[in-house]
Amino acid sequence: MELNLKEKISYGVGAVGKDMVYMLTATFVLYYYQDLLHINALAMGIILLVARVFDALNDPFMGIIVAKTKTRWGRFRPWLFTGSLLNALCLYLLFSAPSIKGAGLIAWAGVIYILWGVTYTMMDIPFWSMIPAFTKAGKEREGISALGRSCAGVGSALVQVFTMMAVYALGKGNEVAGFRLVALLIGIIFVLFIGMTCFSIKEKSTVDMPTSTIKDMLKSLLNNDQALIIVLTIVLVNVSVYITSNLVIYFFKYDLGGKSWYYNFTSFNTFGGATQILSMMLLFPLMRKFFNTIKIFHIALWMAIVGYITLFVITFMPMNIYILFVPAFFIFAANGMLLVLTTIFLANTVDYGEYKNKRRDESVIFSMQTFVVKLASGVAALVAAICLAVFSFGSSSETGHIVKMSYQSLVGLRMTMTIIPLIGLVVANVLFKKRYKLDDNYMKTIINEIEEKKHD
Repeated sequence: MELNLKEKISYGVGAVGKDMVYMLTATFVLYYYQDLLHINALAMGIILLVARVFDALNDPFMGIIVAKTKTRWGRFRPWLFTGSLLNALCLYLLFSAPSIKGAGLIAWAGVIYILWGVTYTMMDIPFWSMIPAFTKAGKEREGISALGRSCAGVGSALVQVFTMMAVYALGKGNEVAGFRLVALLIGIIFVLFIGMTCFSIKEKSTVDMPTSTIKDMLKSLLNNDQALIIVLTIVLVNVSVYITSNLVIYFFKYDLGGKSWYYNFTSFNTFGGATQILSMMLLFPLMRKFFNTIKIFHIALWMAIVGYITLFVITFMPMNIYILFVPAFFIFAANGMLLVLTTIFLANTVDYGEYKNKRRDESVIFSMQTFVVKLASGVAALVAAICLAVFSFGSSSETGHIVKMSYQSLVGLRMTMTIIPLIGLVVANVLFKKRYKLDDNYMKTIINEIEEKKHD
Protein backbone atom coordinates (compact mmCIF):
# COMPACT_ATOMS: atom_id res chain seq x y z
CA MET A 1 0.00 0.00 0.00
CA GLU A 2 1.47 3.31 -1.08
CA LEU A 3 1.90 6.28 1.25
CA ASN A 4 -1.05 8.63 1.34
CA LEU A 5 -0.86 12.42 1.39
CA LYS A 6 -1.46 12.60 5.15
CA GLU A 7 1.52 10.34 5.84
CA LYS A 8 3.80 12.31 3.54
CA ILE A 9 2.77 15.64 5.09
CA SER A 10 3.17 14.25 8.62
CA TYR A 11 6.70 13.04 7.95
CA GLY A 12 7.66 16.33 6.32
CA VAL A 13 6.20 18.34 9.21
CA GLY A 14 8.23 16.26 11.67
CA ALA A 15 11.40 17.06 9.73
CA VAL A 16 10.58 20.79 9.91
CA GLY A 17 10.23 20.68 13.71
CA LYS A 18 13.29 18.51 14.17
CA ASP A 19 15.63 20.86 12.33
CA MET A 20 14.12 23.97 13.92
CA VAL A 21 15.39 22.63 17.24
CA TYR A 22 18.77 21.69 15.81
CA MET A 23 19.38 25.02 14.08
CA LEU A 24 18.37 27.09 17.13
CA THR A 25 21.05 25.32 19.15
CA ALA A 26 23.71 25.10 16.45
CA THR A 27 23.46 28.79 15.55
CA PHE A 28 22.74 30.56 18.83
CA VAL A 29 23.97 28.57 21.84
CA LEU A 30 27.51 30.03 21.70
CA TYR A 31 26.11 33.55 21.33
CA TYR A 32 23.61 33.05 24.19
CA TYR A 33 26.15 31.82 26.74
CA GLN A 34 29.22 33.78 25.66
CA ASP A 35 27.79 37.15 24.64
CA LEU A 36 24.67 37.40 26.81
CA LEU A 37 25.60 35.42 29.94
CA HIS A 38 29.34 36.19 29.75
CA ILE A 39 30.73 32.67 30.08
CA ASN A 40 34.42 32.58 29.22
CA ALA A 41 34.57 32.09 25.46
CA LEU A 42 37.31 29.46 25.54
CA ALA A 43 35.47 27.43 28.19
CA MET A 44 32.32 27.53 26.08
CA GLY A 45 34.23 26.48 22.97
CA ILE A 46 35.69 23.46 24.77
CA ILE A 47 32.21 22.50 26.02
CA LEU A 48 30.81 22.65 22.49
CA LEU A 49 33.68 20.63 21.03
CA VAL A 50 33.56 17.89 23.70
CA ALA A 51 29.77 17.68 23.53
CA ARG A 52 29.70 17.39 19.73
CA VAL A 53 32.43 14.73 19.66
CA PHE A 54 30.61 12.79 22.41
CA ASP A 55 27.37 13.17 20.45
CA ALA A 56 29.03 11.89 17.27
CA LEU A 57 30.49 8.88 19.09
CA ASN A 58 27.08 8.20 20.63
CA ASP A 59 25.33 7.81 17.25
CA PRO A 60 26.39 4.19 16.56
CA PHE A 61 25.38 3.09 20.05
CA MET A 62 21.95 4.66 19.71
CA GLY A 63 21.58 2.91 16.36
CA ILE A 64 22.27 -0.45 18.02
CA ILE A 65 19.77 0.24 20.82
CA VAL A 66 17.02 1.21 18.36
CA ALA A 67 17.78 -1.84 16.19
CA LYS A 68 17.22 -4.16 19.17
CA THR A 69 13.97 -2.48 20.32
CA LYS A 70 10.69 -4.42 20.05
CA THR A 71 7.41 -2.93 21.35
CA ARG A 72 3.71 -3.04 20.50
CA TRP A 73 4.16 0.45 18.97
CA GLY A 74 7.01 -0.68 16.76
CA ARG A 75 10.76 -0.24 16.86
CA PHE A 76 11.14 3.44 16.04
CA ARG A 77 8.16 5.48 17.25
CA PRO A 78 8.67 4.99 21.02
CA TRP A 79 12.20 6.39 20.77
CA LEU A 80 11.11 9.12 18.38
CA PHE A 81 8.38 10.48 20.65
CA THR A 82 10.21 10.00 23.96
CA GLY A 83 13.39 11.52 22.57
CA SER A 84 11.47 14.52 21.25
CA LEU A 85 9.81 15.23 24.60
CA LEU A 86 13.12 15.01 26.46
CA ASN A 87 14.93 17.06 23.81
CA ALA A 88 12.32 19.83 23.96
CA LEU A 89 12.77 19.96 27.73
CA CYS A 90 16.56 20.12 27.36
CA LEU A 91 16.19 22.86 24.73
CA TYR A 92 14.16 25.00 27.15
CA LEU A 93 16.64 24.40 29.99
CA LEU A 94 19.56 25.19 27.68
CA PHE A 95 18.15 28.66 26.96
CA SER A 96 16.84 29.19 30.52
CA ALA A 97 20.08 29.26 32.46
CA PRO A 98 19.71 30.01 36.19
CA SER A 99 21.06 33.21 37.73
CA ILE A 100 24.46 31.81 38.67
CA LYS A 101 27.94 32.84 37.64
CA GLY A 102 31.37 31.37 37.07
CA ALA A 103 31.98 27.65 37.42
CA GLY A 104 28.34 26.93 38.26
CA LEU A 105 27.10 28.40 35.01
CA ILE A 106 29.83 26.62 33.02
CA ALA A 107 28.80 23.31 34.63
CA TRP A 108 25.12 24.00 33.81
CA ALA A 109 25.92 24.78 30.18
CA GLY A 110 28.11 21.68 29.80
CA VAL A 111 25.69 19.21 31.40
CA ILE A 112 22.54 20.50 29.69
CA TYR A 113 24.20 20.79 26.28
CA ILE A 114 25.47 17.20 26.46
CA LEU A 115 21.98 16.03 27.54
CA TRP A 116 20.49 18.00 24.65
CA GLY A 117 22.83 16.20 22.24
CA VAL A 118 22.04 12.76 23.69
CA THR A 119 18.27 13.30 23.52
CA TYR A 120 18.53 14.73 19.99
CA THR A 121 20.36 11.59 18.86
CA MET A 122 17.67 9.51 20.63
CA MET A 123 15.12 11.12 18.31
CA ASP A 124 17.15 11.74 15.16
CA ILE A 125 18.41 8.17 14.57
CA PRO A 126 14.92 6.57 14.52
CA PHE A 127 13.46 9.46 12.48
CA TRP A 128 15.66 8.67 9.47
CA SER A 129 16.08 4.95 10.14
CA MET A 130 12.32 4.29 10.15
CA ILE A 131 11.93 5.12 6.44
CA PRO A 132 12.35 1.51 5.24
CA ALA A 133 9.70 0.40 7.76
CA PHE A 134 6.87 2.43 6.20
CA THR A 135 7.92 2.77 2.55
CA LYS A 136 8.56 0.46 -0.38
CA ALA A 137 12.00 0.34 -1.95
CA GLY A 138 12.49 2.46 -5.06
CA LYS A 139 10.82 5.73 -5.97
CA GLU A 140 8.56 5.87 -2.90
CA ARG A 141 11.51 5.54 -0.53
CA GLU A 142 13.65 7.99 -2.51
CA GLY A 143 10.74 10.43 -2.61
CA ILE A 144 10.08 10.42 1.15
CA SER A 145 13.83 10.75 1.84
CA ALA A 146 14.03 13.78 -0.45
CA LEU A 147 10.88 15.24 1.13
CA GLY A 148 12.33 14.82 4.61
CA ARG A 149 15.64 16.48 3.68
CA SER A 150 13.85 19.35 1.94
CA CYS A 151 11.49 19.97 4.87
CA ALA A 152 14.44 19.82 7.27
CA GLY A 153 16.02 22.59 5.19
CA VAL A 154 12.83 24.63 5.57
CA GLY A 155 12.95 24.19 9.35
CA SER A 156 16.57 25.34 9.47
CA ALA A 157 15.82 28.36 7.27
CA LEU A 158 12.83 29.42 9.40
CA VAL A 159 14.97 29.54 12.54
CA GLN A 160 17.82 31.44 10.87
CA VAL A 161 15.41 34.00 9.42
CA PHE A 162 13.04 34.67 12.31
CA THR A 163 14.89 33.91 15.57
CA MET A 164 16.43 37.30 16.35
CA MET A 165 13.28 39.16 15.35
CA ALA A 166 11.27 36.88 17.67
CA VAL A 167 13.85 37.23 20.47
CA TYR A 168 13.55 41.03 20.45
CA ALA A 169 9.77 40.98 20.05
CA LEU A 170 9.00 38.41 22.77
CA GLY A 171 11.71 39.66 25.12
CA LYS A 172 10.80 43.32 24.52
CA GLY A 173 14.47 44.13 23.91
CA ASN A 174 15.80 41.74 26.58
CA GLU A 175 17.63 39.06 24.60
CA VAL A 176 18.01 36.65 27.52
CA ALA A 177 14.27 36.65 28.20
CA GLY A 178 13.58 36.53 24.48
CA PHE A 179 15.68 33.39 23.91
CA ARG A 180 13.92 31.62 26.79
CA LEU A 181 10.50 32.29 25.22
CA VAL A 182 11.68 31.41 21.70
CA ALA A 183 13.09 28.10 22.99
CA LEU A 184 9.78 27.37 24.70
CA LEU A 185 7.82 28.18 21.54
CA ILE A 186 10.05 26.10 19.26
CA GLY A 187 10.04 23.22 21.77
CA ILE A 188 6.22 23.15 21.75
CA ILE A 189 6.10 23.30 17.93
CA PHE A 190 8.68 20.51 17.79
CA VAL A 191 6.71 18.14 20.03
CA LEU A 192 3.45 18.84 18.18
CA PHE A 193 5.07 18.28 14.78
CA ILE A 194 6.81 15.04 15.82
CA GLY A 195 3.53 13.95 17.45
CA MET A 196 1.90 14.25 14.03
CA THR A 197 4.61 12.01 12.59
CA CYS A 198 4.26 9.39 15.32
CA PHE A 199 0.47 9.18 15.27
CA SER A 200 0.02 9.40 11.49
CA ILE A 201 2.71 6.96 10.31
CA LYS A 202 2.56 3.27 11.12
CA GLU A 203 5.43 0.86 10.66
CA LYS A 204 4.17 -1.42 7.89
CA SER A 205 7.01 -3.92 8.02
CA THR A 206 9.76 -5.19 10.27
CA VAL A 207 13.13 -4.25 8.84
CA ASP A 208 16.64 -5.27 9.75
CA MET A 209 18.15 -1.94 10.64
CA PRO A 210 21.84 -1.80 9.68
CA THR A 211 24.03 -0.43 12.47
CA SER A 212 27.62 0.75 12.43
CA THR A 213 30.25 0.91 15.14
CA ILE A 214 33.20 3.30 15.28
CA LYS A 215 35.39 0.30 14.43
CA ASP A 216 33.28 -0.31 11.29
CA MET A 217 33.70 3.31 10.24
CA LEU A 218 37.48 3.30 10.68
CA LYS A 219 37.83 -0.03 8.88
CA SER A 220 35.73 1.21 5.94
CA LEU A 221 37.79 4.41 5.69
CA LEU A 222 41.11 2.57 5.76
CA ASN A 223 39.94 0.14 3.06
CA ASN A 224 38.31 2.80 0.86
CA ASP A 225 40.72 5.60 -0.06
CA GLN A 226 38.04 7.52 -1.97
CA ALA A 227 35.67 7.53 1.01
CA LEU A 228 38.53 8.87 3.14
CA ILE A 229 39.10 11.73 0.67
CA ILE A 230 35.41 12.67 0.68
CA VAL A 231 35.18 12.53 4.47
CA LEU A 232 38.23 14.81 4.83
CA THR A 233 36.77 17.17 2.22
CA ILE A 234 33.43 17.29 4.06
CA VAL A 235 35.24 18.11 7.31
CA LEU A 236 37.22 20.96 5.72
CA VAL A 237 34.20 22.46 3.95
CA ASN A 238 31.92 22.21 6.98
CA VAL A 239 34.47 23.61 9.43
CA SER A 240 34.91 26.58 7.06
CA VAL A 241 31.18 27.23 6.75
CA TYR A 242 30.42 26.69 10.45
CA ILE A 243 33.14 29.10 11.59
CA THR A 244 31.43 31.85 9.62
CA SER A 245 27.93 30.88 10.76
CA ASN A 246 29.06 31.00 14.42
CA LEU A 247 30.63 34.46 14.07
CA VAL A 248 28.36 36.26 11.62
CA ILE A 249 25.92 37.31 14.37
CA TYR A 250 28.81 39.10 16.15
CA PHE A 251 29.74 40.79 12.87
CA PHE A 252 26.24 42.23 12.46
CA LYS A 253 25.90 43.23 16.13
CA TYR A 254 29.30 44.77 16.76
CA ASP A 255 30.80 45.60 13.34
CA LEU A 256 27.98 46.58 11.01
CA GLY A 257 26.14 47.64 14.14
CA GLY A 258 23.18 49.95 14.59
CA LYS A 259 20.26 49.76 17.03
CA SER A 260 18.31 47.51 14.67
CA TRP A 261 21.25 45.28 13.74
CA TYR A 262 19.04 42.20 13.99
CA TYR A 263 16.94 43.44 11.03
CA ASN A 264 20.08 43.39 8.87
CA PHE A 265 21.03 39.99 10.31
CA THR A 266 17.57 38.69 9.39
CA SER A 267 17.74 40.15 5.87
CA PHE A 268 21.15 38.58 5.30
CA ASN A 269 19.97 35.14 6.43
CA THR A 270 16.78 35.42 4.39
CA PHE A 271 18.70 36.22 1.22
CA GLY A 272 21.33 33.56 1.94
CA GLY A 273 18.79 30.84 2.78
CA ALA A 274 16.76 31.53 -0.36
CA THR A 275 19.94 31.50 -2.46
CA GLN A 276 21.05 28.18 -0.99
CA ILE A 277 17.69 26.48 -1.59
CA LEU A 278 17.45 27.81 -5.16
CA SER A 279 21.01 26.67 -5.77
CA MET A 280 20.11 23.12 -4.79
CA MET A 281 16.85 23.08 -6.73
CA LEU A 282 17.71 25.08 -9.86
CA LEU A 283 21.38 26.01 -10.23
CA PHE A 284 22.81 22.53 -9.70
CA PRO A 285 20.42 20.78 -12.16
CA LEU A 286 21.14 23.52 -14.73
CA MET A 287 24.93 23.20 -14.38
CA ARG A 288 24.65 19.41 -14.53
CA LYS A 289 23.46 19.73 -18.13
CA PHE A 290 26.81 21.24 -19.10
CA PHE A 291 29.38 19.89 -16.62
CA ASN A 292 30.20 16.66 -14.80
CA THR A 293 29.93 16.52 -11.01
CA ILE A 294 33.67 16.93 -10.41
CA LYS A 295 33.76 20.09 -12.53
CA ILE A 296 30.74 21.49 -10.69
CA PHE A 297 32.42 20.72 -7.38
CA HIS A 298 35.48 22.74 -8.32
CA ILE A 299 33.25 25.57 -9.63
CA ALA A 300 31.33 25.59 -6.34
CA LEU A 301 34.51 25.67 -4.26
CA TRP A 302 35.89 28.54 -6.34
CA MET A 303 32.58 30.39 -5.98
CA ALA A 304 32.88 30.08 -2.21
CA ILE A 305 36.53 31.18 -2.31
CA VAL A 306 35.61 34.24 -4.41
CA GLY A 307 32.78 34.96 -1.98
CA TYR A 308 35.07 34.91 1.04
CA ILE A 309 37.69 37.08 -0.67
CA THR A 310 34.96 39.57 -1.59
CA LEU A 311 33.57 39.52 1.95
CA PHE A 312 37.02 40.16 3.41
CA VAL A 313 37.58 43.18 1.11
CA ILE A 314 34.09 44.58 1.74
CA THR A 315 34.53 44.52 5.52
CA PHE A 316 37.28 47.14 5.17
CA MET A 317 35.07 49.43 3.05
CA PRO A 318 31.98 51.50 3.92
CA MET A 319 29.37 48.78 4.43
CA ASN A 320 25.62 48.34 4.11
CA ILE A 321 23.42 45.25 4.04
CA TYR A 322 22.91 45.33 0.27
CA ILE A 323 26.59 45.19 -0.67
CA LEU A 324 26.94 42.17 1.65
CA PHE A 325 24.46 40.32 -0.57
CA VAL A 326 27.22 40.04 -3.22
CA PRO A 327 29.54 37.70 -1.23
CA ALA A 328 26.46 36.07 0.32
CA PHE A 329 25.29 34.99 -3.13
CA PHE A 330 28.60 33.27 -3.95
CA ILE A 331 28.98 31.60 -0.54
CA PHE A 332 25.39 30.38 -0.08
CA ALA A 333 24.97 29.28 -3.71
CA ALA A 334 28.22 27.33 -3.47
CA ASN A 335 27.20 25.73 -0.18
CA GLY A 336 23.89 24.58 -1.66
CA MET A 337 25.65 22.77 -4.50
CA LEU A 338 28.31 21.34 -2.19
CA LEU A 339 25.62 19.80 0.03
CA VAL A 340 24.19 17.96 -2.96
CA LEU A 341 27.57 16.97 -4.37
CA THR A 342 29.07 15.51 -1.18
CA THR A 343 26.06 13.17 -0.91
CA ILE A 344 26.56 12.09 -4.53
CA PHE A 345 30.28 11.52 -3.99
CA LEU A 346 29.64 9.45 -0.87
CA ALA A 347 27.27 7.27 -2.89
CA ASN A 348 30.00 6.83 -5.50
CA THR A 349 32.44 5.63 -2.84
CA VAL A 350 29.96 2.90 -1.88
CA ASP A 351 30.07 1.50 -5.43
CA TYR A 352 33.84 1.94 -5.48
CA GLY A 353 34.15 0.02 -2.22
CA GLU A 354 32.09 -2.85 -3.64
CA TYR A 355 34.27 -2.85 -6.77
CA LYS A 356 37.56 -2.73 -4.85
CA ASN A 357 36.85 -4.69 -1.67
CA LYS A 358 33.98 -6.95 -2.79
CA ARG A 359 31.73 -5.55 -0.04
CA ARG A 360 29.10 -2.83 0.01
CA ASP A 361 29.40 -0.68 3.16
CA GLU A 362 26.46 1.60 2.38
CA SER A 363 25.15 2.04 5.92
CA VAL A 364 28.65 2.56 7.32
CA ILE A 365 29.67 5.12 4.69
CA PHE A 366 26.55 7.23 5.10
CA SER A 367 26.60 7.07 8.90
CA MET A 368 30.02 8.73 8.67
CA GLN A 369 28.40 11.79 7.07
CA THR A 370 26.52 12.58 10.29
CA PHE A 371 29.60 11.75 12.36
CA VAL A 372 31.96 14.10 10.50
CA VAL A 373 29.42 16.93 10.27
CA LYS A 374 29.06 16.87 14.07
CA LEU A 375 32.83 16.73 14.46
CA ALA A 376 33.23 19.70 12.11
CA SER A 377 30.60 21.62 14.06
CA GLY A 378 32.53 21.12 17.29
CA VAL A 379 35.88 22.13 15.79
CA ALA A 380 34.34 25.24 14.22
CA ALA A 381 32.73 26.24 17.52
CA LEU A 382 36.10 25.98 19.27
CA VAL A 383 37.82 28.11 16.60
CA ALA A 384 35.05 30.73 16.86
CA ALA A 385 35.28 30.72 20.65
CA ILE A 386 39.06 31.21 20.56
CA CYS A 387 38.52 34.20 18.27
CA LEU A 388 36.00 35.71 20.69
CA ALA A 389 38.33 35.16 23.66
CA VAL A 390 41.46 36.52 21.96
CA PHE A 391 39.69 39.62 20.65
CA SER A 392 37.65 40.28 23.82
CA PHE A 393 34.09 39.96 22.53
CA GLY A 394 31.10 39.53 24.81
CA SER A 395 30.31 42.84 26.44
CA SER A 396 26.63 43.38 25.67
CA SER A 397 24.20 43.55 28.58
CA GLU A 398 20.81 41.96 29.12
CA THR A 399 19.12 45.32 28.54
CA GLY A 400 20.35 45.41 24.97
CA HIS A 401 23.20 47.90 25.47
CA ILE A 402 25.96 47.17 22.97
CA VAL A 403 29.51 48.13 23.96
CA LYS A 404 31.67 49.47 21.15
CA MET A 405 34.48 47.08 20.22
CA SER A 406 38.01 48.27 19.45
CA TYR A 407 39.16 48.40 15.84
CA GLN A 408 41.68 45.63 16.55
CA SER A 409 38.90 43.36 17.85
CA LEU A 410 36.77 43.99 14.77
CA VAL A 411 39.70 43.28 12.43
CA GLY A 412 40.35 40.02 14.30
CA LEU A 413 36.71 39.02 13.90
CA ARG A 414 36.72 39.83 10.18
CA MET A 415 39.89 37.84 9.56
CA THR A 416 38.73 34.79 11.54
CA MET A 417 35.37 34.58 9.75
CA THR A 418 36.93 35.00 6.29
CA ILE A 419 40.64 34.06 6.14
CA ILE A 420 40.46 30.80 8.11
CA PRO A 421 37.46 29.50 6.07
CA LEU A 422 39.27 30.62 2.91
CA ILE A 423 42.30 28.51 3.84
CA GLY A 424 40.06 25.52 4.59
CA LEU A 425 38.33 25.75 1.22
CA VAL A 426 41.61 26.08 -0.69
CA VAL A 427 43.02 22.99 1.08
CA ALA A 428 39.78 21.10 0.32
CA ASN A 429 40.06 22.07 -3.35
CA VAL A 430 43.68 20.93 -3.62
CA LEU A 431 43.03 17.67 -1.74
CA PHE A 432 40.00 16.82 -3.84
CA LYS A 433 41.70 17.71 -7.13
CA LYS A 434 44.76 15.58 -6.43
CA ARG A 435 43.15 12.55 -4.78
CA TYR A 436 39.55 12.06 -5.93
CA LYS A 437 39.38 9.92 -9.06
CA LEU A 438 35.76 8.74 -9.38
CA ASP A 439 34.80 10.74 -12.47
CA ASP A 440 31.78 9.85 -14.62
CA ASN A 441 33.73 7.55 -16.95
CA TYR A 442 35.37 5.63 -14.13
CA MET A 443 32.02 5.25 -12.35
CA LYS A 444 30.44 3.83 -15.51
CA THR A 445 33.24 1.25 -15.67
CA ILE A 446 32.79 0.34 -12.01
CA ILE A 447 29.00 0.00 -12.26
CA ASN A 448 29.23 -2.07 -15.45
CA GLU A 449 31.68 -4.50 -13.83
CA ILE A 450 29.49 -4.78 -10.73
CA GLU A 451 26.42 -5.54 -12.88
CA GLU A 452 28.33 -8.10 -14.93
CA LYS A 453 29.43 -9.97 -11.81
CA LYS A 454 25.85 -10.03 -10.53
CA HIS A 455 24.75 -11.78 -13.72
CA ASP A 456 27.62 -14.29 -13.71
